[in-house]
Amino acid sequence: MTRSRVPLLSALALLLPLAPLTFGGPAAAAAEPSPAAGSALAPALLAITNPGFEQGRTGWRFTSGTGVATNYPHGAARLAYLDGGAGKKVSQTVTATGPGTYDISAWIATGGPNGRYTARVNGAVAASLTLPSASNYRRYTLSRIALTPGDTLEIAFESGDSWVNADDVMLSPASPADPRISSSDPKIVEMFDWSKRKANSWVHLPGTRGPLNVDENRTGGSGSGTYAASYWAGYANRSGYYSRDMAHQLSGAGVLALHSENKSMLRSFAASATPEHKYYPAWAFNFDTSTYLSIDYKSPTNFVREVPATFELVQKSEEAYRWSGDRAYLDDPALWNFYRRATDEFVTLHDGLKDNGTIEVAEGTGQGIFQGTASYNEQSSEPLAEAGDAIGSQYQAYLAMASLARSKGDGALADRYETKARDLKAYFNSSWSGSGSGSAMVRGYTTDGRALTGWGKENSWFMPMKQIIDPGPRREAYLDYIDQQASGPGRPSNIEALTYLPDTFFRNNRNDTGWKWMKDVYDHKDIQHVNTKQGTNGDYPEVSFTLLGQTVEGLLGVAPDAPAHALSTGSRLPSGMDWLRIDDLRIGDSAFALRHDGATKSTLTHTSGTSPYTWEARFPGIHATLTVDGVPQAARTKVVDGATYTYATLAVAPGRTITVQAG
Repeated sequence: MTRSRVPLLSALALLLPLAPLTFGGPAAAAAEPSPAAGSALAPALLAITNPGFEQGRTGWRFTSGTGVATNYPHGAARLAYLDGGAGKKVSQTVTATGPGTYDISAWIATGGPNGRYTARVNGAVAASLTLPSASNYRRYTLSRIALTPGDTLEIAFESGDSWVNADDVMLSPASPADPRISSSDPKIVEMFDWSKRKANSWVHLPGTRGPLNVDENRTGGSGSGTYAASYWAGYANRSGYYSRDMAHQLSGAGVLALHSENKSMLRSFAASATPEHKYYPAWAFNFDTSTYLSIDYKSPTNFVREVPATFELVQKSEEAYRWSGDRAYLDDPALWNFYRRATDEFVTLHDGLKDNGTIEVAEGTGQGIFQGTASYNEQSSEPLAEAGDAIGSQYQAYLAMASLARSKGDGALADRYETKARDLKAYFNSSWSGSGSGSAMVRGYTTDGRALTGWGKENSWFMPMKQIIDPGPRREAYLDYIDQQASGPGRPSNIEALTYLPDTFFRNNRNDTGWKWMKDVYDHKDIQHVNTKQGTNGDYPEVSFTLLGQTVEGLLGVAPDAPAHALSTGSRLPSGMDWLRIDDLRIGDSAFALRHDGATKSTLTHTSGTSPYTWEARFPGIHATLTVDGVPQAARTKVVDGATYTYATLAVAPGRTITVQAG
């Protein structure tokens, strides 16, 4: 069945009234504001008129053989089409009112190759893509187009060998950081370059007007609003971001220095975790960061909520603080009160089904996602009270709360949460997870008290990913089991589930397996997602963001600590990758270049910044000496989560390069 445009618009379509400016649909009553609602934003400095063609031809120029149709839109009701053959074009020209660098994305479907998607600045081509033959919509991006006040920007769709359909144009601010990868392995360079462009294309330009409450059942949305600093985190056919997705995308956003977006989104979730919601945060927000996404929120007692997300948002707030150095993560009452309640009142309030003695473990209801579920594994029908992903996330939230409290200067509170984390981990390993290994390890309990073993997807791999399993043979056996199940009949069908596997293995020093799963995710990016309305796997935002984070935190082993002007690194290069380098790695207000040669040589350049950074250069194993810029020095060792490292601690001033070699 062909999906090309209809040859002629009906008279009725031509007479339809014009809708307000959105990318997806007509206006209706705006959604009710949540407790996180903030002040209105100033208009964006650059705006596209009628980006979804819902106002017909308004704002666009059409040559002969082009027009607006209704037969095969990507979103809402209309699209632009171009017939096959040379010389046809649909274009819009806008004038910049301020300086900026932008990414321009559009959903495009084609009946044949050689169409063009082009951006011209003052008449000269700034970026252009030749389109392949792909009859299902895919999202294409023209990246990092720099404009000065008064520049004209033309966005053009140009005809090819067959029909071209275009819809839902989006303008994104280019990320503050432009990290670049080089390596002996061209695969990681290709992967990182694709991920960087794709991830940045999901970032919203604050002040842009767009639709609210768009989903597969309401493609036109419920109205329009002013978007705040945010990025897409969830299905591409919904106008919002999700707590689970955002938590997993945060480190990739940190690599791009999207600190304003991370804070804005985290704060919206934090402010929504009210007593009325029993301290659960809302599951999803519109991009205005102030209204709940209606498909997932019906009332204060009927909304999607999953126990691990509450804890992950605490952990990820601490990580965002380490990437950015922004003291708002300590001083903003909405954020601080959320951390305290999530790791205290929330746990107590949701612990009543299973007796865990003196240890509190937050529980779900076993009644589905709209009543509170214990696990991220939504494909399971198990009536879970407690789950491996929830208890693992609770452990990391305690550690994050201890870290934040210590940074805030409250040593007593930090000690309390370190004790809570230690006790929870000890209880997990001595009692909660049973005595079995591999498939026999307990990964959840039902509401009637039954222990569950075997493969649980998220409630399996989150346990080692959150490092709640003690190091040793039992954890190693469980990692083997996870890899076997995910590589065989237990493989999840949704790509976003697989994006967790590189994290799971890198954090447990399974470098080759972590890299294997990064390649697996990337190699499936052009396959249609199991939710066909979402588009391809690669157009699921989590894919690109997580590959960025896994390159930096996984392969390069970077742990940022901007508040302390510090970072640690440790090579996790897999077999066959001789060297890997990143440039324009931003931590706080500093930028770095880092290169690992195998597992025994690391070079760090502090390319820009205002203060020296302390660099802990780690190398796996025990080495008698470390050589710093050619000078041997006595080596020190430490054990981190069961792994032994030799390390050096060095001050790296802005402009300085230091090379450390082990052995």
